[in-house]
Amino acid sequence: MAVQKKFALGRGLDALISNEEVKTSGSSSINEIELDKISVNPNQPRREFDPIALQELADSIAEIGIIQPITLRKLNEDSYQIIAGERRYRASILAGLKTIPAYIRTADDENVMEMALIENIQREDLNSLEIALAYQHLIEQYELTQERLSERIGKKRTTIANYLRLLKLPAPIQVALKNKEIDMGHARALLTLEDPKNQIRIFNETVAQGYSVRKVEEIVKALANGESIKSGGKTISAKGTQLSEEYSMLQNHLCNFFGTKVQLSCTNKGKGKISIPFNSDADLERIMEILDSLKKTE
Repeated sequence: MAVQKKFALGRGLDALISNEEVKTSGSSSINEIELDKISVNPNQPRREFDPIALQELADSIAEIGIIQPITLRKLNEDSYQIIAGERRYRASILAGLKTIPAYIRTADDENVMEMALIENIQREDLNSLEIALAYQHLIEQYELTQERLSERIGKKRTTIANYLRLLKLPAPIQVALKNKEIDMGHARALLTLEDPKNQIRIFNETVAQGYSVRKVEEIVKALANGESIKSGGKTISAKGTQLSEEYSMLQNHLCNFFGTKVQLSCTNKGKGKISIPFNSDADLERIMEILDSLKKTE
């Protein structure tokens, strides 16, 4: 009995990947293929395979076999290349299988990467950087616009743009994203900072302190509002928010008046913030007495 399978595909892809299992456009029948006749796709978007999860899948395959066939492209009579299912292929080798059930598709070289990307995005957990790199590969190799790529893979253009922006982050942040040390939410928050040095500093602090996405968003927002923050024992100021001479004089005046290092920030739009730190309850009481005295003189 044929098993129906459905994919959330983009427009115009029905001729490329059909919903039929056995007889499809550009596809022959399902077959058992010897594992030693199969090679991996060098343009496969997925680069990392969790060894523990892979072994768990291998144990499952050894017990009950392959549930979902992999998808192959026939190169010649004795050679096949993986379009989708490299994880199942690797796990089958670990499980000691000699053959694996597979859908055999005929596809032009220029379509293989596209098919692999679509299949994997729909059915496997690619990390966000792998997706971004795959999108970039498609755009560059096939000279696609983001809008055209959106139509081909059934994703919103804004979604594609957000992934591609990740490739503008400094390399250490991209590596951390790939290794899942931070989430895409952290990375997107860091992207709003213009200065790469600040991106790195906040990133390092995020990893060291285990900041949540919300916390990083708050830090970035504070910098965007012209505030200074402490990070790694250093004060970080937003780029282009240097106080004018007039405001610097006012800040010094407030520091002398309250007897503590008052922080003053101001954006280009004239919005700002005054922060008066205190070192103890007694210091806070002293500052409150100063403010109370000002109120009495009104």
